Amino acid sequence: MIELEIQALSEKREGLLIDVGRCAVASGFTLQKQRLAQDDNGVLLTMVVRGPERKQRALESALEAHERVISFEVSPFVEGASKPHFAASPPPIVVRQDVAPAPAPAAVPTPAPAIDAAPVVAPAAVVDKLAVPEPIAAPVVAAAPEPQPEPEPEFVFIMPTAPSPAPASAVSEPFVEVIPIGPDEEAVEKVLPKLTGEYPEIFPPLLKLEDSVVAAARESSLLLAGQRTGAWVFERDYASSAKLSLRDAIASIGIPALHALVEVEQQGEQLHIRNSPLCMEDGHSGCKFFSGYLEGLLSAAIGTDSLSIFAVCCRSCGAGECILAISD
Repeated sequence: MIELEIQALSEKREGLLIDVGRCAVASGFTLQKQRLAQDDNGVLLTMVVRGPERKQRALESALEAHERVISFEVSPFVEGASKPHFAASPPPIVVRQDVAPAPAPAAVPTPAPAIDAAPVVAPAAVVDKLAVPEPIAAPVVAAAPEPQPEPEPEFVFIMPTAPSPAPASAVSEPFVEVIPIGPDEEAVEKVLPKLTGEYPEIFPPLLKLEDSVVAAARESSLLLAGQRTGAWVFERDYASSAKLSLRDAIASIGIPALHALVEVEQQGEQLHIRNSPLCMEDGHSGCKFFSGYLEGLLSAAIGTDSLSIFAVCCRSCGAGECILAISD
């Protein structure tokens, strides 16, 4: 058996988890974890599945033929490793353009003042009555300097600084997987009396249990609480039942017991849970409690400890309902 990480890009979010989850189940894989994120390029789906190594090619062919999958990437899943989605938009790069300083204005030459020319008169000569008088020289006027052309105006183009673009809200955070640890048994033991004493009004104590344990132990603690509660309900209400097949046990034990807690519908060996109080939109998934609850109920009814229950999709990841697939 191998664990694979599927990264896929699609245009629309609605029903994507259900469609791809069914595709993985039909190829022989079981769903372990999933996540949806919105991006500039579309909807980013990250899904971890587990199944036979020989079925990997069939899974890739099914994804390639799926009409909702634009592109995808399948790689071995490494527990605890942080891997960004292959189709996620890169963070925006802000390029700052500095304003070029304006050059100093060129000095405009001041034209020399015009020189007023006074008439120059030749000095009076001694008049010789017998000599022919010399003509009086015309006044010499100094030529005014030619006007200098005004300098051409210099145009300086100033590039305005581009405003920093607002950070893109659609860029998703890299997919970071919390490394799970075992259940907080002390916290589970503390809440069990309330679960059995207030049954079927058990969701307020379960929500307090979620808040009281660390994030890495949240799912395992919910699973243990579900197993203990389901086993208690079986002993109380169904212990006298004969051994049943899986489908009969789901119909005659699993569905009636779940009806006391949530709205549920059976479709073959899949259970569709609507409006789960433990699986709020954009929140944490609480499907592990229901998986453990059904495990505690049905394992004794069918006489096996190898019951496999996993979430095909969850309301907390954007699906319209939570779907649990059950196999023995």
